[in-house]
Amino acid sequence: MSANGNGHSEKPLTSHQIEHSLSDQERVAQYALAQAAMTQDWASNPRWKGAERPYTAEDVLRLRGSIHIEHTLARMGAERLWELLQTDPYINALGAMSGNQAVQQVQAGLKAIYVSGWQVAADANNAGTMYPDQSLYPADSVPNLCRRINNALQRADQVHHAEGKVAPGRTWFAPLIADAEAGFGGTLNAFELMKGMIEAGAACVHFEDQLSSAKKCGHLGGKVLVSTTEAIQKLVAARLAADVMGVPTLIMARTDADSAHLLTSDIDPRDREFCTGERTSEGFFRIRGGIESAIARGLAYAPYADLIWCETSHPDMEEARRFAEAIHAKYPAKLLAYNCSPSFNWRKNLDEATIARFQPELARMGYKFQFVTLAGFHALNLSMFELARGYKLAGMTAYSRLQEKEFSRETQYGYEAVKHQRFVGTGYFDQVQQVISGGVASTTALAGSTETDQFMEKKPLLRPEHGPDAACQPILSNCLQAPVNIDLGPEEMLLPSGD
Repeated sequence: MSANGNGHSEKPLTSHQIEHSLSDQERVAQYALAQAAMTQDWASNPRWKGAERPYTAEDVLRLRGSIHIEHTLARMGAERLWELLQTDPYINALGAMSGNQAVQQVQAGLKAIYVSGWQVAADANNAGTMYPDQSLYPADSVPNLCRRINNALQRADQVHHAEGKVAPGRTWFAPLIADAEAGFGGTLNAFELMKGMIEAGAACVHFEDQLSSAKKCGHLGGKVLVSTTEAIQKLVAARLAADVMGVPTLIMARTDADSAHLLTSDIDPRDREFCTGERTSEGFFRIRGGIESAIARGLAYAPYADLIWCETSHPDMEEARRFAEAIHAKYPAKLLAYNCSPSFNWRKNLDEATIARFQPELARMGYKFQFVTLAGFHALNLSMFELARGYKLAGMTAYSRLQEKEFSRETQYGYEAVKHQRFVGTGYFDQVQQVISGGVASTTALAGSTETDQFMEKKPLLRPEHGPDAACQPILSNCLQAPVNIDLGPEEMLLPSGD
């Protein structure tokens, strides 16, 4: 600050004051400069190579408003995801249903997190009920789950940072790839939903080409496609929303044409090739689904999306190769995505050796993002069923075995949730309390807690004189103290994974 003639300090002008102090001529010049810079970035930045925008920088600036709001998590996530897709052979991810599941995925070493609309419908939506995957839940449910996940990752980051620890990998904030389904309406709905995803910190958002009012899980029947034109317009709406918000969010285009047999309109010439000439009682056009139809749509969407996803009905390497080769024949650098779906019976369709090499082979075809959509749903349900069944039959012996497995994973792999008080931030808020009180608070929570007394000192796992480590036993297996007389011999489905 400088002093004026009266000896008073002058405060520097804020950006808002500077904006209002500009003349009309200066404002026009500044606007033109911003427009030219944006246009140049779209033309020269490798990030936008192959990305087509049927609108101008002037359109974006006009719709942006007079102030810039920074969306840090969305920006960081998008930039990191793009970098990973360029440098890693492929990125694989699991669907997370909660913030805690996301934290475990990052702790275990996964580099991205999938946020599934199916899982939101099933058990993580704003309506607080269980739905099938038919867009029945409130439209802001997936953004809200993204926000919850990012909040959990932020808490994990705060706990580690306060303890002087380094986050797993480069950061706790793994990029979120989120499901926008069919946009929950028309192009304006897609525009607003994309904005909500960015505000919640999503790095990538995917839109599918189904009719939103009749939307189904990709592995259900009765799917109705919108015209290719309408599907492209939703992708354009998503890109425009990201540009207006100033975030390089990735856009994934999904087509369900491989297994869909209904179409809203034959107005688009690209769709007529697949029409059979029949109509349904609702007025929909019957079409021939299949890989050729999916390829046609993938090629149409490619200029408007960063990744292309063809939803399939079974794991088929040759079908995946056909789709990839067709897309890359016209768009050689286009990134592809593949749903390693839990709806597939993997052992029924493929042998063990093929399953083991499935993802690396897909990666060589250009499928750079591969994910298990409903992993959180199945892991949550099976793990609780196993524990509940063991607890019913063997009481605390079963729970103790779960705990021993936790101790083992903590020692061997850095699993942290066994110390549940610390995990959720008790120690972090103790530090906050001490800062507020000047270090004299007597009401801190972690010191003197049961967790501190019994869990903080790492003790060697107790091993029986003969037989395996208790941490490597299934919850149900030879539970000698079972309160009911029942044979609890080993069961293949109850064996611990990875041991």
